[in-house]
Amino acid sequence: MKTAEMAEGQGRKVNNREGKYLTFTLAGEEYGIGILKVKEIIGMITITGIPQTPDYVKGVINLRGKVIPVVDLRLKFNIPAADYTERTCIIVVEIAKEFGHVLIGILVDSVSEVLNIKAGDIEDTPNFGTRLNTDYILGMAKTGGAIKILLDIDMVMNADEVAALEKAV
Repeated sequence: MKTAEMAEGQGRKVNNREGKYLTFTLAGEEYGIGILKVKEIIGMITITGIPQTPDYVKGVINLRGKVIPVVDLRLKFNIPAADYTERTCIIVVEIAKEFGHVLIGILVDSVSEVLNIKAGDIEDTPNFGTRLNTDYILGMAKTGGAIKILLDIDMVMNADEVAALEKAV
C-alpha cells in the first residue's frame, strides 16, 4: 500500500472517531463512550447478584421490566474496587455483537459531561508493546489540557463474555 493511501486510510479512521462522547470517571481517570451507544444513565439501584459469574459482573437490574446485566468497569479494567457513592452511576449501553445488540449496564464512579470531540483532538492509542491488548481503546482525546481515554464499548466485552452474560440472565 502506498504511503498516501495509508495516510488516507488513517485519516478515515480518525474521522470516524470524531463526535459526541459521554465522559465519566474511574479512579480519577476520565473516559469517554460514543453518545450513540448510551441508552440511559441511572443512579445506583439494587443489583441482584448472580452466582458463579466473574468478579466484574455485579449482577442484574430490573429496568422497566427488562433484566440487564451490570458490569463494574473498575473490576473489568483491573482497577481496585471502591465504595459506591451518591455519584456512582450505571450507564446503560447498547453493545453490537455478531448475534445482535445487547443492553449492558456499566458501573462508573461518576458521569462528567457530554463533549464534542474533533478528529484533530484524537490521537491513536500509544503502543504499549505486543503483549498488551488495547483494541477496546478508540483513541486518546486531548481536551482542556487533559487526556480522556475513548472506549470502543463494543470491544470492552468480548463475544464470549457477552454470550456468558446472556446465558446467566
